[in-house]
Amino acid sequence: MKEIVAKPASGYAAFLLALLALIVSVFLAREMPFLGVIAAIAAFLLTGVFVVNPNEAKVLVLFGNYVGTVRESGFYWANPFHAKTRISLKARNLETDKVKVNDKQGNPIIIGAVVVWRVEDTAKAKFDVDNYEQFVKLQCDTAIRHLAGSYSYDHFDDETEITLRSGGEQVNHELERELRERLARAGVEVIEARITHLVYAEEIAHAMLQRQQATAVVAARAKIVEGAVGMVEMALHRLAENDVVQLDEERKAAMVSNLLVVLCSDRAASPVVNAGTLHH
Repeated sequence: MKEIVAKPASGYAAFLLALLALIVSVFLAREMPFLGVIAAIAAFLLTGVFVVNPNEAKVLVLFGNYVGTVRESGFYWANPFHAKTRISLKARNLETDKVKVNDKQGNPIIIGAVVVWRVEDTAKAKFDVDNYEQFVKLQCDTAIRHLAGSYSYDHFDDETEITLRSGGEQVNHELERELRERLARAGVEVIEARITHLVYAEEIAHAMLQRQQATAVVAARAKIVEGAVGMVEMALHRLAENDVVQLDEERKAAMVSNLLVVLCSDRAASPVVNAGTLHH
């Protein structure tokens, strides 16, 4: 099916003519009884007037045949035998249910999204699917499940991999693309789609939190060690440059060990005063 734009007659002219015929028939009914038939016909013709509100459309069907769609707002008249179905053209928000699915790695996650959509082709929305609103809801749930199974929740080994958590706009664009393909058959345009809820399922949430904490600790420790090595290297270089003290390899090793312990420790250092030599 493809939408056909219909242009029905003005409702104002039809309403005035039918109303005039009714008035004349009522006043002249005694002199000319046949005018009662005209009054009945005029009353029947009045049932053909209809209103199209802004951002709405009326689909006209005559005895099972699609006649066209009236998109322009106004007051119209069409064949009284036309079935007139109202379809909203306004943009709508659909907040999907928070569904529990497995990501690419098989980890159970809970994901939800918001989809902004509107009807673009009224003929497809009316005739190609049974209930276009229910169709949109089910296809959105299906697309989110498929998206969740195509990406990992977070990075594990490959830091360059796109994930649901770090993918951002790219993941949202992929969701929009899939929804447009799925909903095109219903004449629905997807304006925007965004993931709004993304967490691990309860059964693995604690374990994944520990993993994230461990990853953060390792990254922080690596940064601390990198800085400590630079500071030790700078200290040895400055001591040698200024000829403050002459250190052999053994004393350098001891100094490096002590400095690294002090700089990398997560607790405050406890100084020890050595009143003798290095070895006594």
